Amino acid sequence: MKPDHECSCDRKTELLNQKKNTCPLCGNEGLSVSGVTVKHLVKDSYRTNVKGNQYKICLDQGCDVVYYDVDNGTILLKDQIKVPIWFKKNAKPKYACYCSKVTEEQVIEAVKQGAKTVKEVNKLTGAMINSNCLENNPLGVCCHNIIQAIIDKTQTSEN
Repeated sequence: MKPDHECSCDRKTELLNQKKNTCPLCGNEGLSVSGVTVKHLVKDSYRTNVKGNQYKICLDQGCDVVYYDVDNGTILLKDQIKVPIWFKKNAKPKYACYCSKVTEEQVIEAVKQGAKTVKEVNKLTGAMINSNCLENNPLGVCCHNIIQAIIDKTQTSEN
């Protein structure tokens, strides 16, 4: 008896679980995101499509897929989400903090005004004040690392 990952013509095929975490459109591996996040951010007209409790988010900036669930076949595209996804191509505005609606440009401006830490950026911009990251951030996590990455990138480009 042949293993189930080989077809009858003796050519090996990929194991299904090897593709389980990859985006169905671009093939890149996604990050886990709670169904709570997806349900909160999907447009009302697509909410009935959200069935699972665990999704993946496609991090490829050129891919139109935002969320997907390989187990139930759900795919949600950029135009089906209420907010622009900051790391996707042509996102406007590019939010660094979704809870307080602070943009990447505002973080860059705060750094140019002398802010060196996330705490200083938060003080100048109001970021991370209205925290409800599980529902508001497309990744379902705190934006601290996003803000820190923008600070680092801005400081590097200034030097």
